[in-house]
Amino acid sequence: MILIINNITDPYFNMACEEYLMDTSSEVTVMLWRNDRAVIIGKNQNADETVNIDFAKRNGIAVVRRLTGGGAVFHDLGNVNYTFIVPKADSPDDFSSFSAPVLDALRGLGINAECSGRNDLTVDGKKISGTARCEFRGRAGDVIMHHGTLLFSADMDKLEAALKVDEEKIRSKGIKSVSSRVANIKDLLHDERASMTVTDLIDYLTQYFLKAGAKKRELTQQDIERISALSNEKYRTQKWLFKAGADDFDIWRQKRFPFGSVKISLSCKAQNVGEKAAIGRAKIEGDFFGDEDVTTLEAMLVGVGYSRKSVEEALMCVDVAKYIRGADANDIAELIFG
Repeated sequence: MILIINNITDPYFNMACEEYLMDTSSEVTVMLWRNDRAVIIGKNQNADETVNIDFAKRNGIAVVRRLTGGGAVFHDLGNVNYTFIVPKADSPDDFSSFSAPVLDALRGLGINAECSGRNDLTVDGKKISGTARCEFRGRAGDVIMHHGTLLFSADMDKLEAALKVDEEKIRSKGIKSVSSRVANIKDLLHDERASMTVTDLIDYLTQYFLKAGAKKRELTQQDIERISALSNEKYRTQKWLFKAGADDFDIWRQKRFPFGSVKISLSCKAQNVGEKAAIGRAKIEGDFFGDEDVTTLEAMLVGVGYSRKSVEEALMCVDVAKYIRGADANDIAELIFG
């Protein structure tokens, strides 16, 4: 196991760094890192609908799209982020197995956290970490990346103001606001740990992984140059950030499922007078997870007749759960046609 300590706090660089490591790593890799103030949105989310863009610009908060699904998270220097990259052949399929070493490390600080819901780590119902994962075909083979953020001393006011709240999600969890649902780890520490700082937590986690047998490695200058190039070519661009942005569609459908929120936008019309309408374009967005790129699922809907039967038949030919984890063909047809 390789442990990479990344002291660069540029959020665009760090999203590119994860992709670079997935592409080049041939063994289990762990990275600890932090970001300057940023909102990190899920791969399939709509930036305009998820983030208070004007507030972010006024307050110098970067908005960056990541490679994994799930919902938007707020990062600042009061967060400690961790990334696991594991060859797919050796990787567990569930979120809880990846979270096990983090939970064990937190127990060493007297914090009894647990896995909760789809992808959270909580203490007494308060969220201290959100996690996500994706599959990537790198040069050394297929890998799984699992990453998460540990709220240590995050600015909760900025967190709430930067995010546009999904009211349906809030209601489903029986809470009043984002801030009432989350907690900082620092506020949960007692006795001699109460004076711990965010850099102390990084040092603690570093020692935890070194004791577990990890070998420490620094990013080389060549690594940094290649990651910086990827950051400039992809993660800093408007094209990447707004790739799930609004087009002109005829039909919009949105629903919150147990596996996440899914929004489908469709453009439908008949090619000739008297013919039944067919789907001309499709876009799927939301805070769901999926190992395969959802654009493949979108492409499968193009040309399909606009009827529940036609959509179900088209999607029965594929494993929908690869693209929207937990979903099947009936769920998508139900979303579109009710």
